[in-house]
Amino acid sequence: MPRLHYKRFAAPDEVRTFPHGHAGVVNVGESAVGRAVYEPGWRWSADMPAIAGTSRCQLHHLGYAISGDMHVVMNDGQEIDIPPDSVYEIPPGHDAWVVGDEPWTTLEWTSARTFGVASEGPGESILATVLFTDIVDSTSTLHRVGDTAWRDLLIDHNRVLRDALNTYRGREVATTGDGFLAVFDGATRAVRCAVAMIRAVGPLGLSIRVGIHTGEVEFVGTEARGLAVHAAARVMSLAEPDEILVSATTRDLLEGSDTVLEDAGVHELKGLPGARQVSRVITTRR
Repeated sequence: MPRLHYKRFAAPDEVRTFPHGHAGVVNVGESAVGRAVYEPGWRWSADMPAIAGTSRCQLHHLGYAISGDMHVVMNDGQEIDIPPDSVYEIPPGHDAWVVGDEPWTTLEWTSARTFGVASEGPGESILATVLFTDIVDSTSTLHRVGDTAWRDLLIDHNRVLRDALNTYRGREVATTGDGFLAVFDGATRAVRCAVAMIRAVGPLGLSIRVGIHTGEVEFVGTEARGLAVHAAARVMSLAEPDEILVSATTRDLLEGSDTVLEDAGVHELKGLPGARQVSRVITTRR
């Protein structure tokens, strides 16, 4: 329940340090906001790969630059300088470095929970809960509303889904044109995020389907690989509009979470051996 309150960066909930910089994070309700200082000489490709496990930053950033200048170069060659007193957005897949002799100080929203937190490292397998989303009837919606309106819808869709990922500490791995692939360190957070996503796109006139599975995931560079990723995608493909389906593995991990499930049948998942039990999410505590 939202409440009237404030927090000060002078006493943050968490402090993170990294080469040539540091960040303080405050949690306000279910949102996290970070205040980071990047010293002269900081460069993502030099200072952060050992922490993030990727050669370039794969986080989505939305923030406000307080002081200093930051130069950003995207993987596709686009580049920009971000000056003081400016609001910015940086998509995943970029390098960046401080320009000049003044530290770059910034407030961050979308990446505050995960920036500067050590990853599991490239090529290592971890147990993760994988979430796939997909817009229902995206092609027919495109034909109905036209290219311009569809582009605006996708922008709003991506924004509200990323807000949910930030709230529930999901890690965006990839976008699929009209959906997301994300991973979580807990099954309950993944399901609550899925519920929040469905609620968020409703006012946009969109419906999404969500599939969730828990298993071993291998991170190689920016990619998430393994049977768990394929299984989550196959589970999603079974879902109806505004429906969240979970695998039996995820269902077992939800015990005690106040998540209410019902049987959605046994299904053959394309490309995977054997029949799999699938469950439908009915309600969650949040």
